[in-house]
Amino acid sequence: MGLIHIELFTTLDLVGQAPGGPDEDPEGFPFGGWQAPLIDEVAGAQISAAYEGTDALLLGRRTYDIFAAYWPHQDGDEFAALFNAVPKYVASRGRPDLPWAGSELLGPDLARAVREVRDRHENVKVVGSLDLVQTLLREKLFDRLDLWLHPIVLGVGKKVFADGAVPTNVTLLAPPAATPKGTVHLRYGLADGTPATGDMSAPDRVSGS
Repeated sequence: MGLIHIELFTTLDLVGQAPGGPDEDPEGFPFGGWQAPLIDEVAGAQISAAYEGTDALLLGRRTYDIFAAYWPHQDGDEFAALFNAVPKYVASRGRPDLPWAGSELLGPDLARAVREVRDRHENVKVVGSLDLVQTLLREKLFDRLDLWLHPIVLGVGKKVFADGAVPTNVTLLAPPAATPKGTVHLRYGLADGTPATGDMSAPDRVSGS
């Protein structure tokens, strides 16, 4: 069984909508492309390293359409070479045309279909696709979560953890890594159980013992 990695770019207020450009998801959102001014060489190297070993993509319909219109026409780019070569699995409620070579529509039972994809591949990357990401988080159908937290607050836009998120434990897999422009890369793994609670006013907490 392989691993499902969710790759997400977010703001401090956890907005994940349209980081790459103004045309990604423009409806009611004035900040498309908010990530572009914050990319630097360190962030680029982190992102490249995160995609090493990827052998499949898992995409929502909107992200698929954006990628399918762009990546097949790019030459000499490491991500184009990767994305064009690996299988692309698409989650959609409809039956869309999938013109990008190597694309496959997932079945109506999304949880089952995702598990089958994980059984078929070693390193499956989920890119963008916030609606799909929220479903995977809710169903705990992920193994790794790479979160690039950018030093801006937008106040509007689709958030990573929407209403309906379920209590979940994760564990930090590597020390946080900051870029010169202030973005912090956080890598988490899914952990067992649900969040515990305690009482910070208890005597042992106050005394530090």
